[in-house]
Amino acid sequence: MQAVNRRNFLRIAGLGGVVFASGLARAAGAYAAAQEEFFFVQLSDTHWGFQGAPNPDALVTLPKAIQAVNALDPQPDFIVFTGDLTHTTDDPAERRRRLKEFQEVISKLAVRNLRFMPGEHDASLDRGAAYSELFGATHYSFEHKGVHFIALDNVSDPAARIGEEQLAWLKSDLEGQPAEARIVVLTHRPLFPLYPQWDWATRDGDKAIELLMPHRNVTVFYGHIHQEHHYRTGHIEHHSAKSLIFPLPAPGSVPKRVPLAWDPAQPYRGLGFRQIEAEAQPVEYKISELPVVGKA
Repeated sequence: MQAVNRRNFLRIAGLGGVVFASGLARAAGAYAAAQEEFFFVQLSDTHWGFQGAPNPDALVTLPKAIQAVNALDPQPDFIVFTGDLTHTTDDPAERRRRLKEFQEVISKLAVRNLRFMPGEHDASLDRGAAYSELFGATHYSFEHKGVHFIALDNVSDPAARIGEEQLAWLKSDLEGQPAEARIVVLTHRPLFPLYPQWDWATRDGDKAIELLMPHRNVTVFYGHIHQEHHYRTGHIEHHSAKSLIFPLPAPGSVPKRVPLAWDPAQPYRGLGFRQIEAEAQPVEYKISELPVVGKA
């Protein structure tokens, strides 16, 4: 009987169709062969603490998503939350309470290797002070099975900038990576100007992209816009994730950015998370979009 590898297992298990396969530049064979394949899960925009008509089920949506992730077999190598862990509040004490409650809720995840970054709802009103107290650094990098991950903070500055200090850190971090390195950037806002009128941009994101351009295998995963979206700047591909609280309209499709109405007949439509398979040779990422609640 033919052995079932992870990719074939995921297809057999019916965990969602692969909706995108990036055409990243091919790394040199010897370099790519030395890398390992793996997969991770991206969750975004949980907005813990939100209350309102766009999601009257807000208290149980995140727990349902956690149950869905815990049901994945095999389990992901790690899970990343790409910002807006909590919903904004002007009260510093309430902000900390929501962040702590979020920690308690996600403690039910079976995977213990968790990565976080803030969204503007978590960090812009206090420049990331409360978030840093509970989750640590707002930007950092780490290695996982031959892939260099970079988490960028484009939300702690209320003007939606990365800032010169962090850009200098990014430049220094990238200097240690060869041109053919497999690099994944994790951020909250899009680095490119998707729709600045709706705050769907990073004011100095072009500077980060310029620093990343010399590297041939770069992919960006972000959140913020509450919907799936794919875009390319040169050879760098950018993929946004769905939200776990409410979907938002397509950029510029309506006069005002407001949540899409809750549909009682399809209560979780437009919400979900994704799994991302990192393949070493050829260098590419296969994305599977998964619903918060699967079909019965």
